[in-house]
Amino acid sequence: MNYPIRNIRLRRRSATEKRKRKPIPKIIIPSFFTLMNLFCGFISIILVSEGNLIFGAWLIVFAAMFDGMDGFMARLTNSSSEFGIELDSISDVVSFGVAPAFLLYTFVMHEMAIIGIILTSLIPVCGAIRLARFNVQTKEIRYDIYQGLPIPVQAVMMAAFFLTFHKRLEFFEPLNQGIISVLIPTLLILSFLMVSTIPFDKMPKFDRESFQTNRSRFILFFIYFVVILLFQDIGLILVFTFYIAKGLVFGLRAFWQTGRFQQQP
Repeated sequence: MNYPIRNIRLRRRSATEKRKRKPIPKIIIPSFFTLMNLFCGFISIILVSEGNLIFGAWLIVFAAMFDGMDGFMARLTNSSSEFGIELDSISDVVSFGVAPAFLLYTFVMHEMAIIGIILTSLIPVCGAIRLARFNVQTKEIRYDIYQGLPIPVQAVMMAAFFLTFHKRLEFFEPLNQGIISVLIPTLLILSFLMVSTIPFDKMPKFDRESFQTNRSRFILFFIYFVVILLFQDIGLILVFTFYIAKGLVFGLRAFWQTGRFQQQP
């Protein structure tokens, strides 16, 4: 026998349960990859402090992979948000600012004492400036290019530099200070490029419209992927050196064309 009061209670309970069963926010998916980026950067610092520089360097590379995935997943799930942008920037400062700086300092820059500290600190300092500017630009307008070298590119470049040359120090013996003679200008150039306004390619969006309009960029990024897969640490240096050189060439050409335009009567 059905009682009216019991039926009312059941309906109220089912209505309450429906209100409680909220769908999982889409933002959780890209945020997971962002936090994995941060986790890799944190573990990298710990491993480097314990003397395991090789795994620490590779974790910076893995952090960059997670950083690329969080942006891809945000676009795929249409869950881009200001929260995600800020969380990504905080994670990037750790994984691509502090972690590579600590790696380089522990590797050889500690030999320069206070000068080594100041030089390696340029990486997180310039990286933080780069990220703050990017966040402001993202809120104002969407760009098809990056203004300034992306901080993950700088970090992977530094990690790849260590992975490639830490067992090939004899290459730098003819120089006065060995590998430091090459590392310092490399560090300074990459730090400057991060805070510059030189244009660099963005990773293409993986959709039909982007493929039709930026087919050459897709092909180029596929070649990047194959080279890195085949040559690993050396491939990373080759790919990102070409990426940086390409940005510098286009930046110089744009600067020259702007100068010519302004000089015309």
